[in-house]
Amino acid sequence: MSELLKNIKGDKVIWMVVILLSAFSVLAVYSSSSSLAYRIQAGNTEHYLVRHTIILLVGLALMVLTHRIPYHIFARLSLIGMVLVIPLLLMTLMAGTRLNEASRWLMLPVVNISFQTSDLAKVVLILFTARMITKREEVIKDFRNGFVHILIPVMAVCLLILPANFSTAALLFLSCTVMMYIGKVSLKHLLATGGIAVAILSIFVFFLLQTESQGRFGTWKARIEHFVQGDEEDNYQVEQAKIAIATGGVFGKAPGNSSQRNFLPHPYSDFIFAIIIEEYGLIGAGVVILLYLILLFRGVRITLKSPTQFAGLVAFGLTFSIVFQAFVNMAVAVNLFPVTGQPLPLVSMGGTSILFTSVSIGILLSISRQIELNQNPVSDAETS
Repeated sequence: MSELLKNIKGDKVIWMVVILLSAFSVLAVYSSSSSLAYRIQAGNTEHYLVRHTIILLVGLALMVLTHRIPYHIFARLSLIGMVLVIPLLLMTLMAGTRLNEASRWLMLPVVNISFQTSDLAKVVLILFTARMITKREEVIKDFRNGFVHILIPVMAVCLLILPANFSTAALLFLSCTVMMYIGKVSLKHLLATGGIAVAILSIFVFFLLQTESQGRFGTWKARIEHFVQGDEEDNYQVEQAKIAIATGGVFGKAPGNSSQRNFLPHPYSDFIFAIIIEEYGLIGAGVVILLYLILLFRGVRITLKSPTQFAGLVAFGLTFSIVFQAFVNMAVAVNLFPVTGQPLPLVSMGGTSILFTSVSIGILLSISRQIELNQNPVSDAETS
């Protein structure tokens, strides 16, 4: 054990945040998945607990492994990643496993495990965007030679994710846009792009609400209408989540005593924050929120101390992506946002989401490890 601890470097506060969120995750997933396990796994209520714990441990192992890799290597790996991600996203759209009219997963042969390609795409695109901004630093203000070369890969990946997972595409596009702003891309170019995106989205929503939509478009239309109208009778998920939150009170019902887990769809993933409030109350919810805020603070701190521009952009991009996704999930649970299907990072039950979030934090820790060791910084030329 002492030998293992010696090999663990990087920001100790982030390590502690990860451990505490994982502990919350084990308790919340065990409680919220027990009814599902009883129905599907012939009464074996520990099935999903064991499965989820194994995934968390694998994620922790990936984090330990990743944080030992010098961060500049990920710039080169992002090139390989982009070559793989584009065809994988295309394969997912055409032949992926469908759920709620959306193709989000590829089934890996032999091992028979589902793989959500957008989780890989998020990490790869953030790394690649940081690399492109760094590589084109000298012409970053130029539209044709700078901005366009950065924007095209971002748009390509986000558009491939969008049909099956609008919220993931929107969050990823926002993360990359913020990275471009920090990387000193011309503000007028970003504002013009943002204005065009908002205009296209507004037109799309207008026509979506005016027409009889089916399939994936019908799902989007229903979510928007239910959220805008506040019609809880037609929005069963939100209604049950509100009951869980209201009955949790300040101190909660205590771990394992949730009643809404029996009624709330996906209480172990999309709406796990509502179960946390029900069982741990506002105090438990406050602790979870505080942990994500601490992660944001430490991530920004690493960004400011990063030895190179590439490292700083990666640190901020990954931190922003994880924390913003967490707050979107929590906002959905309390009905501040329409239902999006975004998991709570490191807490919701899942496979690829946990694994790639762990890799993201591992890369962040790799950068902080470089700062801690006070080694000679790797020049941005080595990330090209």
